Amino acid sequence: MGKTYQSIVIDKPADEVWATVRDFHDLSWAPGVVEAVETVGDKVGDQVGAKRVLNGVFHETLVGLSDIQRTFRYTIDDGPSPASKDEVSDYVGCVQVRSITEGGGSFVEWSSSWEAKDDAAVEFCHTIYVALLGQLKQALS
Repeated sequence: MGKTYQSIVIDKPADEVWATVRDFHDLSWAPGVVEAVETVGDKVGDQVGAKRVLNGVFHETLVGLSDIQRTFRYTIDDGPSPASKDEVSDYVGCVQVRSITEGGGSFVEWSSSWEAKDDAAVEFCHTIYVALLGQLKQALS
């Protein structure tokens, strides 16, 4: 089993951070990482079942969203090597925004897990999520 875990502290209220990331179809806050988002189907970005294609190669589906818990879960249905459907299966990613009690900022976690024959996707995915969290922090600064 492969897995990654990344986190970052952002000096903005959790509701503001959540409002920025909750729309599955809007990654305008990550221009250095996501160059193109193609919406697939007719579901809006906060409806379970919403589908997207990132940068022409990552095919993803929203499988859960909770405004109360400020979290969403998604699958990667296909992607480039080493995250292609031939190399990984049962890929689930999760983003969660939590309030930091002292100081009023936010703690953002991005984790994922999947089944694979080897660990080739670990560093690949980790690098992307670290970059996304960095872009999120920059967009909210």
